[in-house]
Amino acid sequence: MSDNNKNIVVTIAFALLLVLFFLINLLKPDTDISLTERRKLAKFPDITIKKVFDASFSKNFEKYTTDQVIKRDEFRSLKSKLEFDLFRKMDNNGIYMYNNSFIKIEYPLNEMSILNATKKINEIQSNYLSDMKCYYSIIPDKNYFTDKDQYVSMDYGRLQNIMNENIENAEYINIFDCLELSDYYITDIHWKQENLQKVVDKISEAMGFSDRLTMSYEKKEITEFDGIYANELPFDAGQDKISILTNDIIQNANVYNYENEKETRIYDMEKLNSFDKYDIYLSGSTPLITITNSNAKVDKELIVFRDSFGSSLIPLFTEAYSKIILVDIRYMRSKDLEKYIEFKDQDVLFLYSTLVLNSSSVLK
Repeated sequence: MSDNNKNIVVTIAFALLLVLFFLINLLKPDTDISLTERRKLAKFPDITIKKVFDASFSKNFEKYTTDQVIKRDEFRSLKSKLEFDLFRKMDNNGIYMYNNSFIKIEYPLNEMSILNATKKINEIQSNYLSDMKCYYSIIPDKNYFTDKDQYVSMDYGRLQNIMNENIENAEYINIFDCLELSDYYITDIHWKQENLQKVVDKISEAMGFSDRLTMSYEKKEITEFDGIYANELPFDAGQDKISILTNDIIQNANVYNYENEKETRIYDMEKLNSFDKYDIYLSGSTPLITITNSNAKVDKELIVFRDSFGSSLIPLFTEAYSKIILVDIRYMRSKDLEKYIEFKDQDVLFLYSTLVLNSSSVLK
C-alpha cells in the first residue's frame, strides 16, 4: 500500500472514530453526580436568544460537554498519569503529594480577602456582640506544613499579622503550633477529630473552660474515607479512616438543624451514605445549628462562627456549655442573625481556616 493510501485510510479511520465518539456521547444518558469529584455534573443548558448572544450558552455548553463525556474519570486519571510520569510535573491542577499526603496549593496570600474577613468579623462584633468576650483562631491548611523551598505557599505570618492588626475586640488564640501534617486526613483538607487534643487544650485554657472538660472519650472507628483529593493523583496513599470521639454527654446532647428544621445527633450516621463522609460531624455544612447539653455543669452558652473544620472540633466542647450555637455565614447572611439568636452574655469564638480567609468573599 502506498503512503498516500495509508494516509487516506488513517484519516478515514480517525474521522470515523470521532463520529463514533460523538454519537456515543450524544446517546449516552446524562450522569447526575461525579462520585470521585463530590459534585453534581452540568446539565444541558437552556437555549434562549439572550444566552446565545451574550455567550453564556456556549460557556455552559462547553462545561456540559466536558462534564458528560464518556469515560470521564478514566480520561482524568490518564491526564494525571501523563502529567506526572511523562511530563514530570510536580502537581495536577494544583494538587501534589508531600510526605504521603495529598495537598492543594493555596497561593498567593490574598491580602484584600484577609482584610475583608476582618471587616466582616468587626461588623458582627459591633452589631451583636458588644460587651461580650470574643476570641478568634485560625486553622492552617496543609500547605503550612510543607517544605517552603520545594513548594509555594502563602505567607502565613503575614496573614496572622493582618488579622491581629485589624480585628478590633477579640483575643487571638494561636493553634498553629498545636498541629502537624499527620493531624490531617491524607486525601482531604480536613483535620482528624481524634488528633485535636492539643487544639482543645489551647482553646479551652484561653477561653477559661478547661476545668469543665473531662476529656474522657471513647474512640470509635466509623468508616473508611476517600477524601476530596483521593482521585486527583495517580498514587495510592491508602484510604483514610473516620473516627469519632464520644462519651455520655456527647451521645445525649440534642442537636437542632435550623435549615431542615430537624432534631438530630452530634454524629449523624445517615451521612455515611452521602458524598462526603466527613459530614457525619454535625451533619456537614449548614447555616445554623444548636447543641443543647442538659447535663452541663454551668448554665453558659457559646457562639461559634465557623467553617467546616469546626464540625469535628466543636463537639469536643459540648460538656463545657449548656448550649452551643454554630453559625456558618457562608450559608446565611450575618444581618439575619438576630432573627434566630438571642445575643446575651455568651462566649464567642470565630474559628476559620486559612482556606476560607483567603477566599472570604464566601462570607455573607
